[in-house]
Amino acid sequence: MRDPYGTKIQAHHLSRKALGYVRQSTLHQVFEHRESTARQYGLSATAQDLGWPDHLVEVIDDDLGQSGRSAQYRHGFQRLVADVALGQVGIVMGLEISRLARNNADFQQLLQICGLNQTLIYDADAVYDLPHLNDRLVLGLKGTMSEAELFTMRARLQGGLRHKASRGELATKLPVGFVYAPTGKVILDPDQQVQETMRLFFQTFRKLGASIAVVQYFNQHGLTFPTRPIKGPHRGELWWSALSSGAALRILHNPRYAGAFAYGRTRLIKSPSGGASYTKRPREVWHALVKEVHPGSISWEEFEANQERLQGNLTHRYQPGAARQGHALLQGIVLCGHCGKNMATSYKSRAKGCVDPLYTCNRAKLDYGGPVCTFIPGAEIDRMISSVLLEQVTPLAMEAAIAVQREMVKRAEETDKLLSRQVQRAAYEADLARRHLMAVAPENRLVART
Repeated sequence: MRDPYGTKIQAHHLSRKALGYVRQSTLHQVFEHRESTARQYGLSATAQDLGWPDHLVEVIDDDLGQSGRSAQYRHGFQRLVADVALGQVGIVMGLEISRLARNNADFQQLLQICGLNQTLIYDADAVYDLPHLNDRLVLGLKGTMSEAELFTMRARLQGGLRHKASRGELATKLPVGFVYAPTGKVILDPDQQVQETMRLFFQTFRKLGASIAVVQYFNQHGLTFPTRPIKGPHRGELWWSALSSGAALRILHNPRYAGAFAYGRTRLIKSPSGGASYTKRPREVWHALVKEVHPGSISWEEFEANQERLQGNLTHRYQPGAARQGHALLQGIVLCGHCGKNMATSYKSRAKGCVDPLYTCNRAKLDYGGPVCTFIPGAEIDRMISSVLLEQVTPLAMEAAIAVQREMVKRAEETDKLLSRQVQRAAYEADLARRHLMAVAPENRLVART
């Protein structure tokens, strides 16, 4: 093959390596788009036609199955840039510019290094010499178009996903407690133990009102919680482990458990180092929220009430917080009569070991270094509130005690039922292992034990 520009390939280029860069964006393309892969591997023959000896032709295919959006995880591209920077490369060959990079910043860095080291760039159209203005302009335009093409394809795909999500028909990863039926519809997990565990979870939160209290209840009673790993050798399988506070909050905030489909609840934020993190988005900017799409563990009204309850447990300004340690009757719920802000609760030791609560409005001092707004000794206030409560509650005390006792008995029965389910599952797994062992021939028992 002749050099399209005749004088671009010089002797000092031919004395250095010719690097052919091979990349496919996904493993699916590697196995299905074999013609494209074969054409890229054919760059080694093209380099020999351009005059490079066989021992100086090298193909870099470390990035097969890697996206070109960033160079962070493309070790082959990083090796290519390093070799060019060391002055070991005479020409970099790619079937098209998008194979080298979809990120214009990465591509411009490669152009800069190639220009400094007098390295040529080849694609299916021409050979480019970076000191030539026209060649640099053409390559810069191609890099910009390649990046724009990536954004266009992504926008087209995202548009299709959002359109399907607006109808609640987009298939997404389901939280524990739900599975896809053979018809594609979302149904409750048919495992009876999973259903009973989820019911007890929401009933416990309904009574206790705090996610950490639910976690403590499950763990104190030895109740395990279902989970399905999203990666690893047991991906998608049903496992039972201790309930964590993070898992409890994710369940309580997930609209799926109210039978609703939500899409766009989080936003991906990329860091300059190439990492990524997710942040929650307000409900008004979600891409889709479709109610009553499939059966749920609770109603939508209860889900909304749970969100208000969780928000009320936060110790934000102007909001009553969750009850903390200490014997003050009004801690976390008393507001300042002057400014309306939450009052902090502290305790003052007195003689004979007595400890009296003190309600203090010190937000101005903590936030702006100003003076304390007001403070009130809490012992007398607590006694007054207690007497008022007793006067109002005494006629109903017996009925309330009976109701509490019934509720405790009901919850104990549900706990015992779940514990028996765990025993049944463990007994079944032990019996299954015994039958597998007995089914092995006696001379192969060593294999069975392994």
